[in-house]
Amino acid sequence: MYKVHCINNIAKVGTDALGKGFTLTDDVTSADAIMVRSANLHAIDFSPNLLAIARAGAGVNNIPVEKCAEQGIVVFNTPGANANGVKELVIAGMLLSARDICGGIDWVKRHSDDPNVGTLAEKAKNRFAGTELAGKTLGVIGLGAIGAMVANAGRSLGMHVLGYDPYLSVKYAWSLDRHVRHINDLKEIWANADYITIHIPATKATRGIISREAIAAMKDDVVVLNYARDALVDERAMAEALQTGHVARYVTDFANSNSTQMPRAIVTPHLGASTKEAEDNCAIMAANEVRDYLENGNIENSVNFESTTLGPIDGAMRLAVFHQNVPGLIGRITSAISAAGVNIENMTDKSRGDVAYALLDLGGELSDDQVAEIASVENIIRARAIRK
Repeated sequence: MYKVHCINNIAKVGTDALGKGFTLTDDVTSADAIMVRSANLHAIDFSPNLLAIARAGAGVNNIPVEKCAEQGIVVFNTPGANANGVKELVIAGMLLSARDICGGIDWVKRHSDDPNVGTLAEKAKNRFAGTELAGKTLGVIGLGAIGAMVANAGRSLGMHVLGYDPYLSVKYAWSLDRHVRHINDLKEIWANADYITIHIPATKATRGIISREAIAAMKDDVVVLNYARDALVDERAMAEALQTGHVARYVTDFANSNSTQMPRAIVTPHLGASTKEAEDNCAIMAANEVRDYLENGNIENSVNFESTTLGPIDGAMRLAVFHQNVPGLIGRITSAISAAGVNIENMTDKSRGDVAYALLDLGGELSDDQVAEIASVENIIRARAIRK
C-alpha cells in the first residue's frame, strides 16, 4: 500500500484517481509521495521514505528541485492542465486594460444611490471609453501550453500575433494558428506590440526579462500582462514607466508591495488557475503521474529528471536506479544484476545534467539484500525494486 500526503487542498477527484493500492496519510514522514499546490517546501527535511512530489500546477518555485534530484526524489508538475483557465484570465486582462471597465464599475457603485444614475451614466461614460483589441498587435513570449492558447485566442479576436519562443516544441508548433508569426528577436515585440504577455518560467536566464531596457524599447501606450511570475518583470522600472505614461497598463496576477502601489496597474490575487476545472485537471494529472511512477517506475512531466518509461511492468521485476551521470556506472549496475544470476530483458537510461535515471526490466527477481547492495555502489543515489 502506497501512502500519499496532501499539502494544501487537493481536489478529491484527483486523490480518488490514485485508485486501489493507495491511501492518504497525515504523517508526512511515512509518505511515499507528496501532492502539493502552493505550500513552500524549501524548509522541509524530506524523509528517506519519500519517493516523489507532485505539484498540482505548473510552477515549482515552492519546491527545492535540485535538492530533490540529489536525493532521488522525482518532482512532477502538471503542464497544460490549468492552461485554459489562465488563457481566459489573460483575455480578461486584455479587455480590462483596453476598456476602463473597472473605472466604470467603480463609478456606478459611487452613484448607485442617485435616482438619476441612468442619466448621469450617459453623460459620464465617455471618460471610460477605450479601444478594441481587433487590429492590435499582441506579442506572446513563450509558446508552451498557455502561450500557444493565448496566441490562438488573440487571432480569434482579430489581433495580429507575434510569438517568441526559442525552445518551441513540435507539439505546440503544430497547435498554433498558421497566422501567428514566430519571431526570433524580442526586439520585434518591443517595437511592434500593443499588448505583451509573458508565459515562461522564472529561471536565472529569464528573471527580469521585462527589464528597464526592454520597457524603454516598447511602444508608447503598450499594455504588459504578467500571468507567469512577478520575478520576470523589473517592477521598479515598470512603476516608473506607468508613472510617465509610457506604459498604459500593467496587468499582473501577483499582488505584492510593489505591484499594488503602481499607478494604473490592474492587480489580481493569483487567480490564473483558480477555477474548479483547472484544480480538478491538475489534481488528476498529478495523481496519474504519482501512480505510474510508484507502480511502474515511469517518469513523465518531471522537472528534475528526464521522461523515462518502459510502460506497465510485464516481467518478474523492475529495478529503478537514480545515479550520478558518470561513465561506467551502468556497466557496474548490469554486472551486479548478472552476478545475481538474473537476466536483463529491457532497459533505458536517461540523464539530465549531473543526474540520471535507469529502468531495467528483469527476467527474475533480486532479493532486497541484492537491491540494497546495488544501492550502495558509489555514485548511485537510490535503487528501488518494483514488483507486480
